[in-house]
Amino acid sequence: MATASPDRISCSTLIAGEFIDAVGIGTDMTTVNHVDADALTDARRPEWERLEALSRARRLDGAEVDELILRYRAASADLAELKTSVGDSPQGAYLSTVLAAARLRLTGASENVVVRTARFFTMQLPAALYRLRWTTAVIAVVFVLLILLSGAWIAADPTRVAALGTPEALRQYAEEDFVDYYRPMASFAGMVWSNNAWIALQCVLFGVTGIWPVWMLIQNAVSLGVAAAVMAAHGRLDVMILHILPHGMLELTAIFIAAAAGLHIFWSWAVPGRRPRGESLAAGGRALATVAMGLVLVLLLSGLVEGFVTGSDLPWVVRIGIGAVALGVVLVYMLVVGRRAARRGETGDLIEYEAGTPTLTAG
Repeated sequence: MATASPDRISCSTLIAGEFIDAVGIGTDMTTVNHVDADALTDARRPEWERLEALSRARRLDGAEVDELILRYRAASADLAELKTSVGDSPQGAYLSTVLAAARLRLTGASENVVVRTARFFTMQLPAALYRLRWTTAVIAVVFVLLILLSGAWIAADPTRVAALGTPEALRQYAEEDFVDYYRPMASFAGMVWSNNAWIALQCVLFGVTGIWPVWMLIQNAVSLGVAAAVMAAHGRLDVMILHILPHGMLELTAIFIAAAAGLHIFWSWAVPGRRPRGESLAAGGRALATVAMGLVLVLLLSGLVEGFVTGSDLPWVVRIGIGAVALGVVLVYMLVVGRRAARRGETGDLIEYEAGTPTLTAG
């Protein structure tokens, strides 16, 4: 008989294994109603203790693996006998503990939390981001065009600018309020981070509608276009650009990625391919929900830049440079690290052990 790996044994072995009586385990067991729990325990204890010892062994050879499987099945039958005959009992509780340890050995223990965290940041997250690269680029181009078109349309007619508010209010906004908004402070950085993280999470979580991410993008693009029109009408468009670039490059990129993730989730539901619609949606949702968690960290970095760099007294070239470096780090992580992870077959989804065995489909 071929040797099996003791570290992670497929559950299918339990179904395909030999019959218990092939090796003489549990051959004296009879099906008797109202069995005496103490008598059964006395009769089976050596077998249960052997199962417990096999479950705790550091290494198992092929024969011991087969024995572990067969004793597990025999003990499961014993537990069913106890449950049926006497219900809950100390003997049943003990046997349940032994079976739980054996089941863990058969199916394999989950990875250490440090290993799983490292895998998330080096494989799952960058691979999920890499999948979104082209959709993110298209969204970025469309978003900038919407800002330019809406801003140019409003700025082209003074009556449209005047319709946005009183002359005093607009002047106050252009000359003082816009700049004052970016005064550096820790509380402001935290507020910006939580607000932007919530927007990104909405784009991903409600992306299945196919409408929410699009609406969020249009709303934000038009708002920036309106602000640009007001600032341009008062000759301060350059001030707006200088105050948005340091943090805005990274912040807007994060929002674009979130919207792309949401639209990909919608697409996995709308066009599932050969997989059932529910399975396709679940796989897409699992893979791209990791993006939402990663973007929380990206937006934290963006919030720190906005809170402490944008409104600081540093030269503008330094402020914009810091923002560009922050964006560069994220893009390298997304495109370079993500490409390597994708080449290794990573999709951003959970591994099969965590997500469950997928349904096989033809084609």
